[in-house]
Amino acid sequence: MINIIILTIFPNIFDSIIKYGIINKAIKNNKLNIKLYNIRNFSKNKYKSIDDYQYGGGKGMVMKFEPIYYSLLNAKKDIGYNSYVIYLSPKGKIINNLDIIRLSNKKSIILLCGRYEGIDNRIMNFINEEISIGDYVLSGGEIPAMVLLDLISRNIYGVLNSYESIKNDSFFNNLLDYPSYTRPRKFMNIEVPNVLLSGNHKNIYKWRLIKSIEYTINNKPYLLYNRNFSNEENKIIKSFKLNLDKK
Repeated sequence: MINIIILTIFPNIFDSIIKYGIINKAIKNNKLNIKLYNIRNFSKNKYKSIDDYQYGGGKGMVMKFEPIYYSLLNAKKDIGYNSYVIYLSPKGKIINNLDIIRLSNKKSIILLCGRYEGIDNRIMNFINEEISIGDYVLSGGEIPAMVLLDLISRNIYGVLNSYESIKNDSFFNNLLDYPSYTRPRKFMNIEVPNVLLSGNHKNIYKWRLIKSIEYTINNKPYLLYNRNFSNEENKIIKSFKLNLDKK
């Protein structure tokens, strides 16, 4: 089981995502345990304030050191002092599939959701990793935390009905997923590709591989830079005359 504690000033925002879907399934199957800590509860002043003006001037408020520190300390007391602490921030490293696989093998994780202009930087002394979900700015770290929860949940062994479905996901092997089809066979004169109806598994495999490579070249070619193709894959690629040098 993975124990995760989320430090946030808006704990109720997580209610729906915890009650439904893959995350809820992971919780019910005792693969995942999630707790929510309201950072405001750890403020020591009577107004329970958690932000203040910046030293040196500047627009916007900064989340104070003390309430974050005390919430983090209590979280570590709860699930372990060796818990892996992640700060969700647009300044962090953009997470990828290898990161998710690595994090899904942790025993205990603490997610810190920032707000306003960020956190007092002194708290970074207690952070193991700063993570971003993209090169854009959101109102806070709660939505990135939800994304991370979903990603980790579906990568925990035994949560999905078939672990093979993860291996076929986009990014798992540095290729985007191939296109999928279901019934009806024909709708509005748009038909399912004949190869998928042929029953020839070798041809289906080749078709899916080439579609995966085409998608990757067109949308995320950088994924191919660190991928070693097998001899069989190289033969298939050459037969379709794909341009792997496309940027």
